[in-house]
Amino acid sequence: MDKNQTSLKPFISLILSTKIPKAALIIGLTASILTTLTGLLVPLLTKNLVDGFSVESLSVPLIIGIGAAFIVQAVISGISIYLLSYVGQKVVARLRDRMWMKLIRLPVSYFDKQSSGQTVSRVVNDTSIVRELITNHFPQFITGIISIIGAIIILLVMDWKMTLLMLTSVPITLAIMIPLGRKMAKISRGLQDETAIFTGNITQTLGEIRLMKSSTAEQNEEEKGMDGIDKLLGYGLREARIFAMIGPTMYLIMMVVIVMIIAYGGMRVASGTMSTGSLVAFLLYLFQIIMPITSFAMFFTQLQKAKGATERIIEILEESLEDGQYGIEMDISSKPIIIDNVSFSYSAEESVLKNISLEAQPGQMIALAGPSGSGKTTLFGLLERFYAPNAGEIRIGDTPIQLISLKSWRSQIGYVSQESAMMAGTIRENLCYGLENHESIADDKLWQVAKMAYADQFIEDFPKGLDTEVGERGVKLSGGQRQRIAIARAFLRDPKILMMDEATASLDSQSEGIVQQALTRLMEGRTTFVIAHRLSTIVDADQIVFIEKGRITGIGTHYELTQAHDLYREFAEQQLA
Repeated sequence: MDKNQTSLKPFISLILSTKIPKAALIIGLTASILTTLTGLLVPLLTKNLVDGFSVESLSVPLIIGIGAAFIVQAVISGISIYLLSYVGQKVVARLRDRMWMKLIRLPVSYFDKQSSGQTVSRVVNDTSIVRELITNHFPQFITGIISIIGAIIILLVMDWKMTLLMLTSVPITLAIMIPLGRKMAKISRGLQDETAIFTGNITQTLGEIRLMKSSTAEQNEEEKGMDGIDKLLGYGLREARIFAMIGPTMYLIMMVVIVMIIAYGGMRVASGTMSTGSLVAFLLYLFQIIMPITSFAMFFTQLQKAKGATERIIEILEESLEDGQYGIEMDISSKPIIIDNVSFSYSAEESVLKNISLEAQPGQMIALAGPSGSGKTTLFGLLERFYAPNAGEIRIGDTPIQLISLKSWRSQIGYVSQESAMMAGTIRENLCYGLENHESIADDKLWQVAKMAYADQFIEDFPKGLDTEVGERGVKLSGGQRQRIAIARAFLRDPKILMMDEATASLDSQSEGIVQQALTRLMEGRTTFVIAHRLSTIVDADQIVFIEKGRITGIGTHYELTQAHDLYREFAEQQLA
């Protein structure tokens, strides 16, 4: 089945699900219909004015009537336009609300597969197409139908012969417009997809502007961008060609019909079988029929675009939420973490973790070591519940962690990564990010955690202190400064479990020493998991878990592994010699 011919049912269901402001819609449509009906009176009043025209016979009530009709039409039209725009804006705002609430609760695996730029395009561009249809094209379609039906009825009453002559143009117009409309719909759908891809590409490039410049990839990105722009240009020109056919074609048909009506009507006026006023009214009604017909092509084009946009919006809205939106609230302190025979793969082709089993007692430091790509960071992803195991389970005490609500679980975990992710905003906003009632957190508390993370000194050196802007992804701060703010954030959350993905790996020796002190302070009394690339940071761990190719090949203290594990001993000799 042709995609362009898909049912309107999903589109209508989606719009109805947004709880359309019914009162505004009904009043807006009613006002729009009244405007149309008022417009239908104007040619009749004009007929009376023309037929009885002389300076002496100018009727004051008739002039007042025409003037009032125009004024009423303008006022009601203004009310109608505002109310229908209000409905369209409300619908799109509610759609965006639903999409945004859904997107931020989708699992990490969804974003592994989807470009963030394309997703942004769905939220911004596709919803705007729906708004455009509801706000502009739908009211024009309704009033256009009323205008055409009303005008034809009046014309048939006035003069059925002239009306039939005029109506010969309708099938010709439809025969031209319908194929052009279908073609336009196909082009518009392609344009939507290409816009989403282009948005995705430029979002990615601008998001990694430093990588692009340091890699001297300007030429590559320029070519990729120009390719996207050329494709958009191609679709734009194809759209322009359709418009170039629609406009002049409608103008030609309209002029032919007008000339035919004037010629035939002129003969009728000359023979006395028709009044001049009737001919003028006929021409005015002709415009009230032809103009809506030209807008119908645009309505059906926009309808097809909206159907396409709806499919993409529904795809997002029908995605499954991250498991754990609801679950038990539970204090996880003083409970062991048991990873029981866990296996995981991102895809069916390759297993990343195989039969992982280990246990962390409260307050213990568990270090994960092993070659790059062995699955250490993936295990962190399972503990954070970014992903769910394919087999086995993770428990806190006797409770499987998937039974605990995500909010309860993640609020009790502190995660300090190599990258020290930061949001654009101030140091204060980054320290409090994600905490409830963050506005009420006192500055004294923020300075206290900054001091515990050895971050107070450099924050004090900034003229604006806690209100210093950090830039997108914290680019205005050094790596060591970002790490210390991440540690201060973890102190503020007071986590029961701490997870650190080699938080000092990318720092210089001076920063590393300061950050390591802060981390040692943060680990006190907390169950801690550490991914180690440098064994010097984990020699005092309660347990070191050595992972190779997704399997645990050794568990023990530093001393035990140097005695019993060949590869660990080799690592130790290289790094600790």
